[in-house]
Amino acid sequence: MIGYIKGKIEVKTKDYVISDVNGVGYKIFMSDKSINSIEKGNEVKIYTFMKVREDDISLYGFLNNEELITFEQLISVGGIGAKSAITVLSNISPSKFALSVITNDVNTLKKLPGIGAKTAQRIILELKDKMKTNDAVDSKSVENLSDNIEINNNIQDAIEALCVLGYMRKDVENVLSKINTDNLSVEEIIKQGLKFLGR
Repeated sequence: MIGYIKGKIEVKTKDYVISDVNGVGYKIFMSDKSINSIEKGNEVKIYTFMKVREDDISLYGFLNNEELITFEQLISVGGIGAKSAITVLSNISPSKFALSVITNDVNTLKKLPGIGAKTAQRIILELKDKMKTNDAVDSKSVENLSDNIEINNNIQDAIEALCVLGYMRKDVENVLSKINTDNLSVEEIIKQGLKFLGR
């Protein structure tokens, strides 16, 4: 498995880029947002997911771990393929996606290209179930996680959203306890948390 590719962007199209790494060109499919933020000729580090089938091997690329994790979460849901997941990432940020999942915001998700009401409900149901399983595992090994942070509704939603993005609850609470969350919206708290968690 290729974790990431760091190379010079030689080709940039609507759907993919080609990154030159020591004379080998890697074709990497990416979201519109990511492609638009990349300059041709620059050296760029791209986190990757390799999809392998009998008749196809494809690389999908992301500029940060949150995009990669959101992609992996999406393709784990029945009926959502890699191309659909990339389209979703072209239209919603990882933080807003995670917030939609934990607040049961079907309306936001069903407006995404290729995602209808039933698929939106399936995304919320399946990803929330996974999050509950992960929390159960965490709670067995970690006690008194909330001692260092005063939990209110916004912080609770932000914690759950960051857990959807693949972070451990104990790490999330530790980071948020160091951030001044007064007067911040849930999405702003998530973005602040990601700045520290992504380091």
